[in-house]
Amino acid sequence: MVTVTVWNEYRHERTDEAVQAVYPDGIHATIAAALDERFAVRTATLDEPDHGLPPDRLEETDVLLWWGHEAHDEVSDDVVDRVQEQVLEGMGLIVLHSGHYAKIFKRLLGTSCNLQYREDGATERVWVVDPGHPIADGLPESFELPQTEMYGEPFDVPEPDRLVFVSWFEGGEVFRSGCCYLRGSGRIFYFRPGHETYPIYEHEHVQQVLRNAVDWATPREGSPRTFGERD
Repeated sequence: MVTVTVWNEYRHERTDEAVQAVYPDGIHATIAAALDERFAVRTATLDEPDHGLPPDRLEETDVLLWWGHEAHDEVSDDVVDRVQEQVLEGMGLIVLHSGHYAKIFKRLLGTSCNLQYREDGATERVWVVDPGHPIADGLPESFELPQTEMYGEPFDVPEPDRLVFVSWFEGGEVFRSGCCYLRGSGRIFYFRPGHETYPIYEHEHVQQVLRNAVDWATPREGSPRTFGERD
């Protein structure tokens, strides 16, 4: 069975009544509940020892989902090193919404990962631009999120290996909202939709994307990577 760890800062939910009303048990709990019986799911949060990601936990994890927002700088560089090593060795990484500015995402992509944004609670329409990709399985050609935060281009990331989704917002902005990357033996997927004060992770199509993304990011059998001097 695929082992999934859902990581969350778990700060907003404990300090902001508006966030508590939407995610009373934490965003990580809602995301974990969206994953089905094919996966062995556990959660980890920032304020646990080792941020809930000690070496043995990471070594057992096939796919790591990452949600961060206000405390990116509090993530230990030692833990970032540890996660990076596991991704390069094959662990899948799914980075959600404002996790674009997480240390681990910037480390693996090598850019600032900056973007434009506006918190206006307006509508987002997510378009499937690569319908043949496994992450798009079971989705309509587009779906609507009635309230969300706008993210706009330019998005300072490398050109994705595959672009699965593009978002359009009421203000006219567009955004590359579903980006696939390969780093070492690991698969990385960035998925934009999600916000702490809107119930986006309860949306049926968003949950389908999360399940599909875990399937896609799960490590595959392949030839081992070997480095250094050879006999």
